[in-house]
Amino acid sequence: MTHPSLALCIPAYNATAYLPRLLESALAQTIPFDEIWVYDDCSTDETGKVAAEFGAKVIRGEINRGCSHGKNVLAEHTTCEWIHFHDADDALYPNFVEKAHQWMALENPPDVVLFNYEWRRDDTGELLGICKFDDAELRRDAITYTIRQQINPFCGLYRRSAYLQAGGYDTDPLVLYNEDVAFHCRMAIAGLKFAADSNITIINYSRDNSMSSANQIKCAKAQFHVMQKVAESVQGQYSHEIAQKLWGIAAVAAAYLDWKTADKCVDLAMSLCSKVPNNFSASFRVLCNCNPYFAIRLREWLIRFFKPQLR
Repeated sequence: MTHPSLALCIPAYNATAYLPRLLESALAQTIPFDEIWVYDDCSTDETGKVAAEFGAKVIRGEINRGCSHGKNVLAEHTTCEWIHFHDADDALYPNFVEKAHQWMALENPPDVVLFNYEWRRDDTGELLGICKFDDAELRRDAITYTIRQQINPFCGLYRRSAYLQAGGYDTDPLVLYNEDVAFHCRMAIAGLKFAADSNITIINYSRDNSMSSANQIKCAKAQFHVMQKVAESVQGQYSHEIAQKLWGIAAVAAAYLDWKTADKCVDLAMSLCSKVPNNFSASFRVLCNCNPYFAIRLREWLIRFFKPQLR
């Protein structure tokens, strides 16, 4: 009996130190992947060689163009009906493919399935937390969910045809550092059906020098551009959700004294929804009614004066 096929797609750059752990976990699945692909993004180490030694199909990029480009290339090259992206420095539990096949075999499966995952320290393996997705909320309104939540691609199962039809990853450099949110928002806006699996099948390893943790202000700038694109795409809908996200981004930008980004967030948020989110204090909301740009500056300086440990 034939079954829907599944490809593991790994964008990798200088991943020699981490790739064996992931590929060993991929080869230890209770049901094997049909294909394993690695996009070697012009690495200067032996990423491609290591991948080939584990039996992966390797595509070598001649110019370093980033993981979003790599994911799109991998999705175009595989012949499988379903794809799972995974960061080279993370890992899979042996049950991932088995659980994925339960979704893939449905008569009318969703286009995107999100799997719960563990968050562990890379150096010690200490469990830091568990990320759980809300299946009911995803099914009810995937656009709202993808605006509000950080969804990483290493926890997703994607129907390849739907991924390609929706345009795949946005390779705009302005959304780099927040490309995963941009991607899932794009998939939801395109009308793809989302669902969540309650099983833990993935391990996300945390490192102090990871790209996101080392570039918080770049992440904030990218988040602004993502929300700007989302606002343009939904054309007046989801204004409250986008504005709420923008106020949060503005607060992060203010923490780094990046007033240009903070002000752009406030501009767009106020143009979409004049009401300041309730998660801010009543006094801050009142002050925003008078001058939101002064309000966000005053709030930041008060934090620095009364709670300097937060900065």
